[in-house]
Amino acid sequence: MKITPIDIAHKSFGKKMMGLDTDEVMDFLQQVAAQMEALIQDRNSLKEALREKELSLMEYKERDQVLKDTIATATQMADRLRQDAEREAKLITADANQKAEIITRDSRDSLKKMYQEVNELKRARMQFEANLKALAQAHLSLLEQGEKYMPQMHLQGQSFVNNTTGGNNGGNRSTNVSPLSAE
Repeated sequence: MKITPIDIAHKSFGKKMMGLDTDEVMDFLQQVAAQMEALIQDRNSLKEALREKELSLMEYKERDQVLKDTIATATQMADRLRQDAEREAKLITADANQKAEIITRDSRDSLKKMYQEVNELKRARMQFEANLKALAQAHLSLLEQGEKYMPQMHLQGQSFVNNTTGGNNGGNRSTNVSPLSAE
């Protein structure tokens, strides 16, 4: 059975002959009851303070756990983002390398075509020069043959008229001759 301050304050003792001084006993019991009541109030206030501290501690522990979870989640997200960024960087690098390779190959093919075109132009030029030389040689040859069959006439800036009179059977014939080459 628990004894409370009220129990102490209202406790009555049986009387005996030559017993105790009841006033002293009552004063003492009242003092004990008052001190016990103060102790119980202190204990209750300490229990209340302890309960508040425990609640605060639980709240801090919950916050700590939330922060730990948040940090863990943020770390996982950062790792995922880093992995995604690395993967994307690899894809971009691979794509850039592939495009660079295509550009290089296209440039080489274009350069090769240009060299072929230049070589074709050189051949065409050489063929043209050869044809031009052959044509010039043919014209010179014709001129030389023409000089063999036609006497060369020297004109000094005038037209030359050749009159042949053979009577009435041929009539008068005049020919303007211009020299092809002057010597």
